[in-house]
Amino acid sequence: MIPKSQIVNLPVYEPGKPIDDVKRELGLEEVIKLASNENPFGCSPKVKEAIVSQLDNLPIYPDGACLELRAALASFLQVKPDELVFGNGSDEIVMLIARAYLQQGTNTVMAAPTFSVYKTNAVIEGAEAIEVPCIDGAHDLDGMLARVDENTRVIWVCNPNNPTGKMIGEQELVRFLDRVPSHVLVVLDEAYAEYVKSDAFPNSIRLLESYDNLIILRTFSKIYGIAALRVGYGIAKANVIDKLDRVREPFNVNLLAQKAALAALSDQKFVEECKRANAEGLQQVYAGLDEMGVSYYRSETNFVFLMPERNTREIFNEMLQLGVIVRAFPGAVRITIGSRQQNETMLEALRQVLVPARQ
Repeated sequence: MIPKSQIVNLPVYEPGKPIDDVKRELGLEEVIKLASNENPFGCSPKVKEAIVSQLDNLPIYPDGACLELRAALASFLQVKPDELVFGNGSDEIVMLIARAYLQQGTNTVMAAPTFSVYKTNAVIEGAEAIEVPCIDGAHDLDGMLARVDENTRVIWVCNPNNPTGKMIGEQELVRFLDRVPSHVLVVLDEAYAEYVKSDAFPNSIRLLESYDNLIILRTFSKIYGIAALRVGYGIAKANVIDKLDRVREPFNVNLLAQKAALAALSDQKFVEECKRANAEGLQQVYAGLDEMGVSYYRSETNFVFLMPERNTREIFNEMLQLGVIVRAFPGAVRITIGSRQQNETMLEALRQVLVPARQ
């Protein structure tokens, strides 16, 4: 059997280690996972009620067009129903974009570091992935524009950026969009939009009126707290959505996921409470990091990006031994903001790992 040559050495996505596996491997009674930017406060109680109400419908295929969820979300966002596409998480929509727009002989531009799935899907399709280093954790939009040519099909802009947590403001984004050639699709990935506190954050839905080559990605996996069910969506002009629907698998969003997302959307009070608690958690973590003298970026998300003066793989392993799962990157560690108690446990573990090393 001969696979595509470009996938032979493609890195396999490494998810955060499961809590139960860590407990069993290390013999720990308590483990907290702060590696995957999940919502520590769970999901709205309405979600659980919605799931239970559908258990008798499991033998039936789901609505392939997500009509009920589509209508509710279109009303909530004030867009047209045909300006929405749904996916098995927003990851799947990233894959659909790559499938629809990228092929051998084309290229796609992205920041570095940013969400790794952009590059992975580009490589699978045989396209060239052009990475432009971030500046202090933020997208170098001018540098990205400088790499665009006649073969560029997609530019990925993760805002706020995962893994750094840095945000692009509306004025900067508009200047960028004004200069992107019309043949290039701009993917504005706003997976963490609901956590943003800054007034400068772009009103991206409104920008769709002016830019036909823009698609916005969002998810129910983060602040809505239903990552296990995998529901994401894209918002764009109908002609862009049409191309993605043509390469989308049928029934790609399951019944329970659709009903759960519908219930989650209806409980905006829960969303606001999670946003408030996350903002408090960020301040708690900032204070602890400042006390330890650890370098980090201030975040507009539910995670913080640390640049410690130690080997980050060693930090990951030592934190793991203390029952705290984090995510290691080259030269950095990303830590999800948890509950107040989880944050305190994490900070105490980080003190044990980092402070002795300085003495």
